[in-house]
Amino acid sequence: MEQGELGRDVSPGVDRREDSMYAGSRRGRPTATDSPAELQRAIRRRAEEIYERNGRIRGRDVENWMRAEAEIRRELEEGGPRRASIVVKVDGVRYVGEYNMAEADGYTPGEFASGDPIPVRLEGDRMYVKRPNDKELETTIVGKTG
Repeated sequence: MEQGELGRDVSPGVDRREDSMYAGSRRGRPTATDSPAELQRAIRRRAEEIYERNGRIRGRDVENWMRAEAEIRRELEEGGPRRASIVVKVDGVRYVGEYNMAEADGYTPGEFASGDPIPVRLEGDRMYVKRPNDKELETTIVGKTG
């Protein structure tokens, strides 16, 4: 098992350690009943996640925002599964691992603080993050930079 460290959150919000890419309150994905301000936060956080996942390329703010807005609005219409991401840096490489929140075995955003050393196992397109309770958070690697 390799040693990694939790990277800057891919979806910053009120709690910078929260790694859900959904905004608004901590209840999860945005809903049609969310206020316009909550939807704006969801879009902003998703745009930042897209920025991170795509290698932090500057100058694509509008493109990232438009993509984020389209994704959030589509999810509102479809009611798809709640997905979230976590960023872990291993040997100078930043991995973005996406996971289904319903299948995360009780994982709660904020179990790790930014910069904390954490055990990580990489297998193909999968990243397994060892949690404080000795369970593993299984993610699919959706981004890799560095």
